[in-house]
Amino acid sequence: QVQLVESGGGLVQPGGSLRLSCAASGIMFSIYVMGWYRQAPGKQRDLVATVTSGGTTTYADSVKGRFIISRDNAKNTLYLQMNSLKPEDTAVYYCYARYFPKNYWGQGTQVTVSS
Repeated sequence: QVQLVESGGGLVQPGGSLRLSCAASGIMFSIYVMGWYRQAPGKQRDLVATVTSGGTTTYADSVKGRFIISRDNAKNTLYLQMNSLKPEDTAVYYCYARYFPKNYWGQGTQVTVSS
């Protein structure tokens, strides 16, 4: 059974930082493309960042220079370091894993940026 379990969300003030984690089980983690999406209330789910099995990363323009995606294949864990957070970063953040044709999603973790 495949599980992606996110953690690390919460309430943070503007300008603050959070680190999200996604613990994966039931998949050969190291070969999967891993990523983070987010969905704000009333909006579509958007890509935040991805990291390939080889470590190549991509970012949405809105988070470049502020967020860092990384993976630890030994721990089957994906991370998202979020710095200089803004109110517009408020959303549910979802972990995903992709190895064609399979896609898996986590249950999401809430991030709220507010003073």
